[in-house]
Amino acid sequence: MDNNSMSEGKKQSCSDVSKCFQLLESILDGENVPNSEDIIKEKLEKCQPCFQHFHLEQAIREVLRTKCCKQATPDELVDSIRQKIQEIK
Repeated sequence: MDNNSMSEGKKQSCSDVSKCFQLLESILDGENVPNSEDIIKEKLEKCQPCFQHFHLEQAIREVLRTKCCKQATPDELVDSIRQKIQEIK
């Protein structure tokens, strides 16, 4: 199933964008979030902005992990990038 057909029926706006994005990022960071699998499933099935943010964040992390000379990314850089993305939104 492609992303276009998956987006059909999803709400096009999120009532609490910053809270949802922060939660999804915490899950991607590997933080211990109770019911994280259920939360991800629900958010990604029902909310287009959450779906897009989750997959964008996941792709950015993958690029940083695989393309940045295989070195650990400094926390300050990750925080700076995340802040700049939030400012753009």
